[in-house]
Amino acid sequence: MKVIALPEVQQYLKKLKKIFFEKEYFGFEDTAQKYVDELFNDIVTTLSIRPHRPAPKRFDKYGKNMKYAIFRAGKNKRTTWYAFFKTYQEHGETIYLVCYIANNHSVAQYL
Repeated sequence: MKVIALPEVQQYLKKLKKIFFEKEYFGFEDTAQKYVDELFNDIVTTLSIRPHRPAPKRFDKYGKNMKYAIFRAGKNKRTTWYAFFKTYQEHGETIYLVCYIANNHSVAQYL
């Protein structure tokens, strides 16, 4: 099993670290970085064992026939993260391609 994030997802995560610090969601830049790193690490290590659902057609602009799984990061009980992905088989190995990441504050009404 292998998890790969599209370059757009990687850029989003980098921006997210800055946004969290600049908007004062976290008091220290390293804390914001740690939060995002832990979120992505959780996605990489547990995506294959998480329950997943078909993504609504609204998300087809990020990739057709995707699925999504639900994640929580840190101790924040108010924010739920969604990783949208496709799966492929390559040389007998399952590849999870993460095409989009969002949270309940921006997409929950569509799921």
